[in-house]
Amino acid sequence: MTRILLALLAILSATHTSSADTMRMAVTTSFHNSGLSNVLLPEIEKDLGLEVQLLVVGTGQAIRLGKAGDVDAVLVHSKSAEEEFVASGHGLHRREIMYNDFVIVGPEGDPAGVGKAGTAAEALSAVAASESLFVSRGDDSGTHAKELSIWATADLDPIEFGSWYRDVGAGMGAALNTASGMGAYILADRASWLNFRNKADQTLLFEGDPILFNQYAYLPVNPEHHAYVKAGLAAALEDWMTSPKAEALINGYRINGETLFTHNATGEAH
Repeated sequence: MTRILLALLAILSATHTSSADTMRMAVTTSFHNSGLSNVLLPEIEKDLGLEVQLLVVGTGQAIRLGKAGDVDAVLVHSKSAEEEFVASGHGLHRREIMYNDFVIVGPEGDPAGVGKAGTAAEALSAVAASESLFVSRGDDSGTHAKELSIWATADLDPIEFGSWYRDVGAGMGAALNTASGMGAYILADRASWLNFRNKADQTLLFEGDPILFNQYAYLPVNPEHHAYVKAGLAAALEDWMTSPKAEALINGYRINGETLFTHNATGEAH
């Protein structure tokens, strides 16, 4: 009996240790699809003894998971949603970690003339004017929010579009697959596009407009709203994500010689 009790105590102790060194983080599909998570997570576990379990969703859903206390931290890319999350008391603060940019991808033949546009708004206006196929993520993600903001800058409303505008309600990888299969235009983050393997005859047609800047930020969930949130582990992960090692790994992550993200964390959180 003593031997059995000792075995049970060992199992309970191991379970407790594992639980203490595990946290949950909601992240965007673009962060995961880019392949960066596969680079960072093993190093985090090696350095901190911390297993970070990812819930891969769009930014809107990630924020909702944070508000519900279903995760300990959130890593997303929609500044207005992030600021509202902190202002409403659900997040302790907002800490900028890294950035990349959005690009407009489409068929090599470029029937809408997107590649000739001077701005992102002009590029999407050209798609609308020609009624060329366009795939929208339509999933309340940071990418979807950016797309809608560009349509608004062009004084256009997707609600009024015809069947050429395809709202797929999917993550970045699935949306890129749909666009590739249809020969459609799509707004994508550069990292996901570079890591996407099913390009068919799709190519990058437009980039470089400042409106396409894409900042990612880390939001630790407020333990005052959810006492079980692992605030200490979330803080340790934040320290690691803003460290010189994280900077080197993020800046050094490349595909075909192209940098996917640029680390820009500072000592300030707000």
